[in-house]
Amino acid sequence: MNNPTSHRNPALTSFDAAAFRARFPTLKSKAYINSGSYGLLAPEVRAAFGAYLDARLASGSEWEWWVARADAVRAELATLLHVTPDEIAVTASASAGTNALASAFDFSGARNKVVVSNFEFPTSGQIWHAQEKRGARVEHVPEDESGYIPLEHFARAIDESTALVAVAHVCYRNGAKQDIRGIVELAKAKGALVLLDCYQSVGATEIDLQSSRVDFATGGMLKYLLGTAGIGFFYARADLIRQFDPTVTGWFAQNDIFAMDIFKHEPALTARRFEMGTPPVPNCYAAEAGIKIINGVGAPMIETYIQDLTRSAIEQLLENGCKLATPLQDVRRGPTIAIKSTSDHALVEALAKRNVIVSCRDGNVRAMFHGYNNRDDVLALVEGLMANRALLR
Repeated sequence: MNNPTSHRNPALTSFDAAAFRARFPTLKSKAYINSGSYGLLAPEVRAAFGAYLDARLASGSEWEWWVARADAVRAELATLLHVTPDEIAVTASASAGTNALASAFDFSGARNKVVVSNFEFPTSGQIWHAQEKRGARVEHVPEDESGYIPLEHFARAIDESTALVAVAHVCYRNGAKQDIRGIVELAKAKGALVLLDCYQSVGATEIDLQSSRVDFATGGMLKYLLGTAGIGFFYARADLIRQFDPTVTGWFAQNDIFAMDIFKHEPALTARRFEMGTPPVPNCYAAEAGIKIINGVGAPMIETYIQDLTRSAIEQLLENGCKLATPLQDVRRGPTIAIKSTSDHALVEALAKRNVIVSCRDGNVRAMFHGYNNRDDVLALVEGLMANRALLR
């Protein structure tokens, strides 16, 4: 596949963490370790919102330009994910892309099972369970006694009746990273397709959708991609696109956006057929700016930096008696460290009073690292936890 012109600097061989950190003013006053909830705002992204408002004031409406903004987001994502722009749909959310895909499945035949891992974000499970009214059978893949989902559990669930395997790259609850290549191999052996949810990893982890051999992928721009809420993406492998005709659709999913023909439905020949109505125009400006930041630095170097930082953080947390819900092995861990708590919401509030910003899910406090975090943030986290030992499990 031919990628669009990359914004990565080919001469860049090391990650300047201090320079990257300096781009985010919030870090002057807070140890912000919550990027898996919402990434920090960079001046470039703030300026992008201003550019949209300036265009509104100057021209009122610029539809051709606004369509071009969605295409610019598409091109940046293609560079980031190692695919072509024609394989990318710009959506209002990850849910929108998944719903469009779900609407294109026919569950009336023998291949009607959807395998869903227990590490999924609620949206994924909810959308596929909603398809049960259309004939889908949903089977969940559970964790083992260690709290991880091993490949053998997927092997037991995936069979010749499986239409799709829906799998999260990184679990939002505990930061566990799944063996996507192994899962894809199991699915391909049974003739099943794979939908990857990479919302909790894209921007903090190098993701090559082409080499991964996943069939579909979904994610969004408000976390590690440094954009904003209200915009997401959906990837469909080129040779599959024309095999799926979503019934959840809209005018931006048509082959000719401006045909304005109410008498027929002619879906785009590209992944745009998974789009719907008017795109999130202001958010396209912000998303393009955020993805450019990641592409300019390079996801592989950000991933290596985060892995080293989280490894150091885990060592310090364990030394201080913290119990973790996150796998300790690098290969099984994303950018999130989940710390077990007796009262996770209270602990999040206590840390916030010390200007340490984290979040919580499922009884765990989540420290969610990006390339702009450093060892000072780790120290602030550890000191804050030790000052609130009574809230640790």
